[in-house]
Amino acid sequence: MSKGNSIQAARKFDFFDFLYKYGTLITIVILIAFFGMMSESFLQVSNIINILRSISIVTIIAVGITISLSVDGFDLSVGSIASLSNALVISMFVWYGQNIVLGILVAIVISLLVGILNSFAIVKLKIPDMLMTLAMMFIVQGIALTYTRGATVSANMVMPDGSFATGTISPLFAKLGQVPWIIIIMVVVVAVVHIFLTYTKHGRYMYVIGGNPEAAKLSGIPVNKYRVAAYLLSALFAAIGGIILASRVMTAEVNAGAPYLMDAVAAAFIGLSVLGSGKPNAIGTFVGAILIGVLQNGLVMMSVPYYAMDIVKGTVLALALALTYYKNKS
Repeated sequence: MSKGNSIQAARKFDFFDFLYKYGTLITIVILIAFFGMMSESFLQVSNIINILRSISIVTIIAVGITISLSVDGFDLSVGSIASLSNALVISMFVWYGQNIVLGILVAIVISLLVGILNSFAIVKLKIPDMLMTLAMMFIVQGIALTYTRGATVSANMVMPDGSFATGTISPLFAKLGQVPWIIIIMVVVVAVVHIFLTYTKHGRYMYVIGGNPEAAKLSGIPVNKYRVAAYLLSALFAAIGGIILASRVMTAEVNAGAPYLMDAVAAAFIGLSVLGSGKPNAIGTFVGAILIGVLQNGLVMMSVPYYAMDIVKGTVLALALALTYYKNKS
């Protein structure tokens, strides 16, 4: 190789480009190695399964955010939708004695109504998506609190009239939140959304809209319809996340879905840079969720206080965003 070619090859290597593409994966490997050395039980199969179980709900909700990001949108109401879905499905069983199909159906339909309201306000009324979904987050949170009267909904709970709830939760429903089903559902959701966004014309249209909505309109793509669909799908996956959460804990806690918002947003944005994709994608979101899950699990094993974990997660998200936007501007 000539001297000129050597210089050209050296110039071609961009450290930030390498970090942008592989930084998340390298970080996961480093964290696994570090926590593995710090704790003998970290690398045990049971703990790996525990990490996958712990990120399942986050991943499902984050995939919905990923779809909204694909059309250059953003949905902050997913945590509250998950809370409402959680409360609805448990109450259908405990308060009204409904079967598993009707309970899940009610939770999904009501959650989709929230998605319809979001999309109407954003697409028709032209309210900025972040502001609208922020407002909807508080509205839905208030609705969930009002519906449950601020109480935990559970089997045999005391009702306002002093009687006990007589409904029961189906053992079949309980299986959804258990291993391996909770992990299988997560993997299926990620695979389906990955195929949808990557290999179907509808997914490609969403990416075109997210990249340049004006060009998408000029090319004949019904931009508003796809934006509506994106917010409906975001609400759908938030509802599924809330249902799986209900199956996992078998109760509906006050604002149970709210803590998942930050982790889901972090996973979706971290996923933008995985393997240099530069766009929202389900596989990247899954990798981002794994990074967060490994961090949380490892920090717990090292007895780091729970209130300090948000500092670490926030720092990781800030670094991922800094790298992503630096790369996009370069």
